[in-house]
Amino acid sequence: MAFGILLIFAGVLIAIYPPLLSIIVASVLILFGVTITMMGYRIKKMQKRFDDPFVDFFFRF
Repeated sequence: MAFGILLIFAGVLIAIYPPLLSIIVASVLILFGVTITMMGYRIKKMQKRFDDPFVDFFFRF
C-alpha cells in the first residue's frame, strides 16, 4: 500500500514538474547499475572461495 501511495505521489510530482521524470529514471538506472556491479563483485569474490564448476560455467568474465 505504501508503495502505491509513493507511485501516486511520484506521478503527481511528474505532472507538476516534468523534468523530474528524467531525474527519477536516471536514479533508477544508476541504482540498477550499482546493484548489478555489486552482485558481480560478490560473485567474483565468492568464486575464489568456492571452486564450483557451475559458477565457473555461468559466470565466466
